[in-house]
Amino acid sequence: MVFKRREPLGWIAWLREMVYPRGGFVRATRYVIHRMSRLPDEPHRIARGLFAGSLIGFLPLPGMQFVAAWGAARLMRGNVLAALLGTFNTNPLTTPFFAVFAMSLGHWLLGVQAPLSAEGIAIAFGHAGQDLWRNFLAIFTDARMEWGGLLNFWHDIYVPYFIGALLPGIILSLIAYYVTIPIVEAYQKARAAKSDERKERRRKLKATLVEAAARFKPHRDGKAEPDMTDESGPGAP
Repeated sequence: MVFKRREPLGWIAWLREMVYPRGGFVRATRYVIHRMSRLPDEPHRIARGLFAGSLIGFLPLPGMQFVAAWGAARLMRGNVLAALLGTFNTNPLTTPFFAVFAMSLGHWLLGVQAPLSAEGIAIAFGHAGQDLWRNFLAIFTDARMEWGGLLNFWHDIYVPYFIGALLPGIILSLIAYYVTIPIVEAYQKARAAKSDERKERRRKLKATLVEAAARFKPHRDGKAEPDMTDESGPGAP
C-alpha cells in the first residue's frame, strides 16, 4: 500500500512529522517522489494527478484538501493517489510565509487597501470567529446573526489569499507536471528492465533444471541412473 507504514505513528509523532519530518524535508521529498514513481499508472495520468494535488495544496482549503484533490484529479482524469501525495507540497513551516506572499499578491491584484500585518490578520480572524460562534448560538436563541466580521474576513483575507495563491500555484504545479513525466517514465522503464531480467534468469534456471533432469532415466528397480547412451555407435567396445 502507498501510505501504509511498517510501524504506525502515534498522534504526537504524527504531529511532529507534519511540522518537521524525520530526516528533513529533502528526505521527505525523495520519499514522495519514490512513491509517486511506483504508482501503477501511465506517466501522464500520474503527472495530471500531481498537478491537481499540488495546486490544491497551495490553496486555502483547510480540512478539504484531500476531497478537493480527489475531485480535481477525477475531473482531469489524473491518478487520484498522485493527487493525494501532491497535497503534501506544503507544511506548517512554509505555509505562513507562502500565505503572507499570497495575500500580498492578492491585495495587489484586487486593489484591496486593508492593512496587511500580523495584527490586522489576527483581528480579522478574531472577528470572523466571533461571528461564527454568535451565529451558531443564534440558531438556538432569538439573537440576531451578524455577518460583518465574516464579510470583512472574506474580502480582506480569504479572497486575496485564494487569488494570490492561484497564480504561483499553477506555475509551480505546471513545473511539477513536466518534471514528473520523465522521472516516472525512466523509473518504469528501469523497473520493467529489472522485471525482464528476473524473468530471464528464472527461465534459464528452469531450462537448466529440465536439462539436468533429462540426463537421468528411471531404472527398472525404481532408482535413477545416469543416461549413459553410447554415442560412438554399435561397434564401439
